[in-house]
Amino acid sequence: MVTLQINGQSRTVDAPDDMPLLWVLRDLLGLTGAKFGCGIARCGACMVHLDGKAVHSCRLPVGDIGRRAVTTIEAIGDTPNGARIQQAWQDIAVPQCGYCQTGQIMAATALLNDTPNPSDADIDEAMEGNLCRCGTYVRIRQAIKNAAKAD
Repeated sequence: MVTLQINGQSRTVDAPDDMPLLWVLRDLLGLTGAKFGCGIARCGACMVHLDGKAVHSCRLPVGDIGRRAVTTIEAIGDTPNGARIQQAWQDIAVPQCGYCQTGQIMAATALLNDTPNPSDADIDEAMEGNLCRCGTYVRIRQAIKNAAKAD
């Protein structure tokens, strides 16, 4: 049994310590916002926050989390930067297929948490681990800039 702090709630699950957080979220807790993309922490579709920092949940063993807070896309809109990012995404219709967008939003929110007024280089560096097969990178960058200005 593992007890985790997920989206502000204590949740106990029957999972082995080496089970990736992604599968705990999706299969055991029904939080399906984080997606399976590559399984090797290269695409960003599985991104969640661990104590406010963006991490790939597909490679993170649940036993390594301890008491750190996990925030998923399901709750990111409850944070000021998460709400701004989500609104900016909607305002300029960032997604096409949408598969990668939860990870993109999680990475962008973590960026604004650390860098309230990011430069293009800051955005490129923070978003580097997130792939968009539809190529919405220009809109993603603009949405991040718009969210930063909305502060």
